[in-house]
Amino acid sequence: MNQISEQDVKRLERIAVQIRRNILRMIKVYGKGHLGGAMSAADIVTALYFQIMRIRPEEPKWKDRDRFVLSAGHKCLVLYAALAERGYFNKDLLDTYGAMDSKFPGHPDMHKLPGVETNTGALGHGLSIAGGMALGAKLDGSDVKVYVVMGDGELAEGSNWEAAAACAKYQLENLLVFVDKNELQISGSTKEVMNYDPLPDKWKAFGWAVREIDGHNMREILDVATRFPFEKGKPSVVIAHTVKSKGFSFAEGKASYHYWKVTPEELAQAERDLAEMERRLQ
Repeated sequence: MNQISEQDVKRLERIAVQIRRNILRMIKVYGKGHLGGAMSAADIVTALYFQIMRIRPEEPKWKDRDRFVLSAGHKCLVLYAALAERGYFNKDLLDTYGAMDSKFPGHPDMHKLPGVETNTGALGHGLSIAGGMALGAKLDGSDVKVYVVMGDGELAEGSNWEAAAACAKYQLENLLVFVDKNELQISGSTKEVMNYDPLPDKWKAFGWAVREIDGHNMREILDVATRFPFEKGKPSVVIAHTVKSKGFSFAEGKASYHYWKVTPEELAQAERDLAEMERRLQ
């Protein structure tokens, strides 16, 4: 395992701020969008695309690339932001978000953008798709790894747990799942809507190796992402404790910003918040 320096950590933290800037850029154009989950997953997605995954943006269909599945497809703004920043396409395309015939629909579409591995939107399907990718790589004798970001709100979908059981049965050591546990969904607290705590115990019962981290601590994200599989013969899952809408002071931890309709006052505050994040990283 390669040692990751403090310079690398700081570099990634600065990129994560730029990812959030890209998210804001798209929402400014359209005037609305799924803000909360995109912001809570931004640090995890940054670490994967800019340090962890083996990818070639100039060759998005490279056979030996690692795969990324955004199971919670409504968080697509963070995926679009990362793909643009990583060089899969010109960043100016972000300004077409929400336009007629845009390549950036409200959920990821693999037929519209390079770098999108699969269509996701109906919650609960991503882990099944990722498990198939990981099993295919295993059967091929490939060292391809598959990474997934799920939301804790989508865990109420039963198909997730069917997939979890299958991934454990086939001992998919090449599969790493991050559960973005921001504890909120569109209709309120996950504990009130459908409580699945304690999540670590449930995943362990399904045969997974489990770790818990602060999903906004870049060092912790990198440490788990470079140390999987956590246990021999098991798929790996990280319960990442995050904050909904992380980075925007007026929206953090509020279910009402799951989907944000922009106001001029909040937009101005968002710009100030990002500038302050950049200042602290200088």
